[in-house]
Amino acid sequence: MVIWKKTAIILADCALAVYLLLAVTAFNHPDESQEVCTEVNIHIEDGAVKGFLNVDEVKTQLVRAHLYPLGDNLSAVDVRKIEETLTKNPFVQTAQCFKTQTGRVHITIAQRLPVIRVKADNGEDYYVDADGNVMPNVNFTSDLVIATGNIQRKYAQKVLTGIGRYLAQQPLWGNQVEQINVLSDGTIEMVPRVGEHVVYLGRPDHLEHKLARLEKFYKYGLSKAGWNKYSYINVEFDNQIICKKRNHREM
Repeated sequence: MVIWKKTAIILADCALAVYLLLAVTAFNHPDESQEVCTEVNIHIEDGAVKGFLNVDEVKTQLVRAHLYPLGDNLSAVDVRKIEETLTKNPFVQTAQCFKTQTGRVHITIAQRLPVIRVKADNGEDYYVDADGNVMPNVNFTSDLVIATGNIQRKYAQKVLTGIGRYLAQQPLWGNQVEQINVLSDGTIEMVPRVGEHVVYLGRPDHLEHKLARLEKFYKYGLSKAGWNKYSYINVEFDNQIICKKRNHREM
């Protein structure tokens, strides 16, 4: 009889503990079906960097997909579907979405940032990001380097991406280089912003060494001889720079 009473007391204590646990859980996690989304926070990483995305465009994309959650019950907000929809945007690298018990939905986006614009002889016009992804042309104004000439998409993704990424990391060349022109044999020319000359780089390799020689030539040569003295500067070969003087009729 004593054992039975002890067992009953233990069972009653367990039931009370379970009840209290459920009560606390219900108190801390209110029923989502009764909660409404009262605020949507959209954060675009690298927002200080001029890219293709802004908050209004992200909101518009969600509205068109009938996924903008403001005013919806939290239980009806599908964060996974919001993420999947946003990552279909060619300018979005990653998207994360979560909702809080206070009625807020938070969306964080990492955007793809272009490193070069391609305007090929075949009529194609697009951007390429740092990972070699092709991004469609939009009404976007920037100081990006423009690549022209005989360019196929594979060449742009495998070669021009690296060039654009390197130039973007170099303050001098990021500001000085205006255009990269790809010739029919795959070699490249560079058109600077300062100076009326064209720089022939040859094969798209050892870019760092070629531009280092060019920088020294700018510093110790053109700064004294004049920026418009030469029309063509060849830095293709090691340990030498070949220059073509500007014709007087071109001056």
